Amino acid sequence: MQSITTSTYAVHFNQRAYDALNVHLSNKAYSKIFILVDENTHEHCLPSFMGQIQGDYNFEIIEIESGEENKNIDTCTGVWEALSELDGDRKSLVINLGGGVLTDLGGFVASTFKRGIDFINIPTTLLSMVDASVGGKTGVDLGPLKNQIGVINQPEMVLIVTSFLKTLEERQLRSGFAEMLKHGLIQNKAYWEALKEVTNFLYIDDLIYDSVVIKNEVVLQDPTEQHLRKILNYGHTLGHAIESYFLESKTHKTLLHGEAIGIGMILEAYLSKELLGLSDTELADIKSTFLSLYEKVSFSKEDITTILSLLKFDKKNSHGNINFVLISAIGKPDIDIIIPDELYENAFAYYAEQ
Repeated sequence: MQSITTSTYAVHFNQRAYDALNVHLSNKAYSKIFILVDENTHEHCLPSFMGQIQGDYNFEIIEIESGEENKNIDTCTGVWEALSELDGDRKSLVINLGGGVLTDLGGFVASTFKRGIDFINIPTTLLSMVDASVGGKTGVDLGPLKNQIGVINQPEMVLIVTSFLKTLEERQLRSGFAEMLKHGLIQNKAYWEALKEVTNFLYIDDLIYDSVVIKNEVVLQDPTEQHLRKILNYGHTLGHAIESYFLESKTHKTLLHGEAIGIGMILEAYLSKELLGLSDTELADIKSTFLSLYEKVSFSKEDITTILSLLKFDKKNSHGNINFVLISAIGKPDIDIIIPDELYENAFAYYAEQ
């Protein structure tokens, strides 16, 4: 596959990714190269990655704990301290080998260590390949609140090696697939239809490529999310609130990102019907598609009340308004939509219907 060029770097795929990395490392003469991993990528991804490195370099491995619950400033502090203790300097490189939690956190750590050092992202999950690979968003959560602390800063390159998908459980693959479905809903109905035909998530290289292209085309037009880039948040306003709530809940099973935004996309499709005229046919298609992939979740009135209270922390909000991305049809988004309060419970009721 051909590399995809963003505004400042390239996304390389499979063997081309390793070739580009080896050229980059030989040209840059980094003082030290740090590889950030979690316990899963340390075991399942690092050995094959190291086997592709050509040349003799000074590598240091830093391991963090996996999981959204560890995407916080405390983890950053541990990594910053490790970088300092291992003599990291401004000519060092951080290679982030992991999923979206790790690349978000690792990019933020690199962007702030000694006021910024180079980093390379190697996403190892389907979610991070199609979502975190483009756009330069880095950051961590503030308690249960998603991505409240961070900066937009671009990596040196992104390397997508799809063989890493074989290390994932089916649930993780399905979670990542939700972001691909979102790309269809906000930009390309034909792509949405093609995704609905997928039965095996391990052999979708071309569709992964298409998702990266779709996101890149949006980001190129609006790199700092002033206008168009907001469409990438479809399903995420309610989805992030649901994800945050379940992350902190003592009585509910934690939801993966894609599972939560899948619910968010159904809820926001209902709101789209009410406010922008999304057709009943497309609304039903969206609901049935997500429910065929993700287990249905039950919400009590108390759950819904708490989830809605979290909406005020959404990053798209401004001037006291909760701003939604909705769709008037599949592939046709609209931004900065204000939702009448009475529609929220109706949306959850629609989700709960058989």
